Amino acid sequence: MKRSSVENRMVRPQVSGRKSSAGKELAPKEPTPRLALSIPEFCEAHGISEGMFYKMKKQNRGLTPREMKIGTRTLITFEAAAKWRAEREAASTAPPEKARARREQAA
Repeated sequence: MKRSSVENRMVRPQVSGRKSSAGKELAPKEPTPRLALSIPEFCEAHGISEGMFYKMKKQNRGLTPREMKIGTRTLITFEAAAKWRAEREAASTAPPEKARARREQAA
């Protein structure tokens, strides 16, 4: 003879204090989206070494993206990284004023 599921339980739920999970299905929890990168993650994503990052930071504050401190961690938001990329792209495509002035003098 088959035993029912009630008979197969070791302890009654009233005695064990456990709630019955029969018929309840938990939906998978959505992962929390990432909103910022650590400096090593930023460097890896942009193909530069951490040493180069800190060298640029030491040379001029404008060469690195805006950073935020959370406790002891230093993070770079995705927005700050996007703005930094746009600034670097604009700086690399537009000739500097000094170089432009030298070319005009030579011509």
